[in-house]
Amino acid sequence: MAADICHGKPCIRGLRYPVETILEWLGSGMTTEDILADYEDLQREDIMAALEFATKIVTVKRIEILAA
Repeated sequence: MAADICHGKPCIRGLRYPVETILEWLGSGMTTEDILADYEDLQREDIMAALEFATKIVTVKRIEILAA
């Protein structure tokens, strides 16, 4: 899982690849295979961990409106 921190952001296995960067690559249209070919120190499990982390972050159990 993406538990390490780099510049205040969660990153993959201490490799200093922020989860945010991996998600941006995927969002820009890069495939997992593209990323793995360009960044040989990453593994398929790292990409999946970034997606799992993002899923947990955006899962909202309850929304409360705060009074102004």
